[in-house]
Amino acid sequence: MSVSTQEPAAPVESAEPAERGRLDRFFEITRRGSTVKREVLAGITTFAAMSYIVVLNPLIIGTAPDKDNNLLGMGPVAGVTCLVAAVMTIMMGVVGRVPFAVATGLGLNAFVAYAVASQMTWAEAMGLVVIEGLIITVLVLTGFRKAVFRAIPAPLKAAIAAGIGLFIAMIGLVDGGLVRAGEGVPVQLGADGTLRGWPTVIFLVGLLLTGILVARKVKAGILIGIVVTTVAAAIVNAFAKPGGAFLPDGTPNPGGWRLNVPTLPDPLIKAPDLHLLGNVSFSSFAHVGVMTALLLVFTLVLADFFDVMGTTVGLAKQAGLTNSDGTDMPRLGKVLFVDGVAAVAGGAGNASSATTYVESSSGIADGGRTGLTSVVTGVLFLGALLLTPLVSLVPSEAAGPALVIVGALMIRQVKDIDFTDVGVAVPAFLTMTLMPFTYSITNGIGAGFVSWVAIRVAQGKARTIHPLMWAVSAAFVVYFGINLVKAVTGVS
Repeated sequence: MSVSTQEPAAPVESAEPAERGRLDRFFEITRRGSTVKREVLAGITTFAAMSYIVVLNPLIIGTAPDKDNNLLGMGPVAGVTCLVAAVMTIMMGVVGRVPFAVATGLGLNAFVAYAVASQMTWAEAMGLVVIEGLIITVLVLTGFRKAVFRAIPAPLKAAIAAGIGLFIAMIGLVDGGLVRAGEGVPVQLGADGTLRGWPTVIFLVGLLLTGILVARKVKAGILIGIVVTTVAAAIVNAFAKPGGAFLPDGTPNPGGWRLNVPTLPDPLIKAPDLHLLGNVSFSSFAHVGVMTALLLVFTLVLADFFDVMGTTVGLAKQAGLTNSDGTDMPRLGKVLFVDGVAAVAGGAGNASSATTYVESSSGIADGGRTGLTSVVTGVLFLGALLLTPLVSLVPSEAAGPALVIVGALMIRQVKDIDFTDVGVAVPAFLTMTLMPFTYSITNGIGAGFVSWVAIRVAQGKARTIHPLMWAVSAAFVVYFGINLVKAVTGVS
């Protein structure tokens, strides 16, 4: 089901220019009830919602030392992050023809930085990412990944979509500073149980503004909300000067900007540093041992496989691209293939594994329905190669409201779940809640799969379980118990 805030577009008249007609036919713009203008605006919205990765990935990948205490550097990582996102998002638009954007996967990049590179050189760590991407691509080419997509029960697919909505809303609330970790409680309101600081005001105003625009079905309402909130943030920062997340002495600043300070950078235009491209090595198996390397690759594959599967399910349902029972979508094989290639490209580019981005939901909510949305987003990432400093102008407090509103739109998928059936309700509930509570789409999917199989067996309905659900659930049992496997095998 679509959660677009726009009305269906009127059919394009036959008298339009021939060039527009070819574009329309290639991307099926009219057929999917959209227009070129709407697709372009949606592409801009998606870029605005996910541009933070150009700042955040360098903070994670660029500042983490490998085993030899070497750093990749923030500038070079920013360059390759933009390039990989640009190339793979355009490829997703042209080959997959869906409004899904691609960039370095959060979570996966942290795992690579802190669990993989800490045991080897950065070149060897990225070599494992390349291997992971190749395995994912082979699984696509053999049809296994597509078969798993079709084997997921419809209620779990709806739960995955709703869970992703909760997850991205949680990201927006945390990045906006409204929800933070607290003393004695896992999370709390603001830094100390209260709301304070101009950045919080900016977030709340942006949330209210974006919600009103979307509720009134204003065209490109989410994009307008991001732009207006960013301008307001820059003005407030210039006069109030709330500062960053930390004070000069290194202590936390509860009233400061969460991720980046919205100031005009100097210079605005800067040539990208792309020297990290191709800096990979496959010698990690010899350095850290075959078992350790294989376990690291297995973890990367499983996390990437189901993180993308969940995101694809959620975005496809949101854009109205799935069939009536939610078991298939147009060009699914090509979409998954591009995503597999993106993982390889991310490793080869030293940007970490690239994957389909859940923030694509922002563009979809603004009316994006075709690959043209992705092409526009990719072109903007190309432009960001020269304007990487300018991208940092958008604070998380301006992008966060868009994620919260989109999460509210996606949660409507729960209407397709029969909560009167406990055998459905428990797996669906675990799927939806563990995504935001563990900050992982993969964990939510795994809990849903394992509990679905266990409860169906207990209900005497084992024959209704698809063979692939058995196999995948078994893999998740290993995934969740991987530390136990390490302890038994003696691997550190």
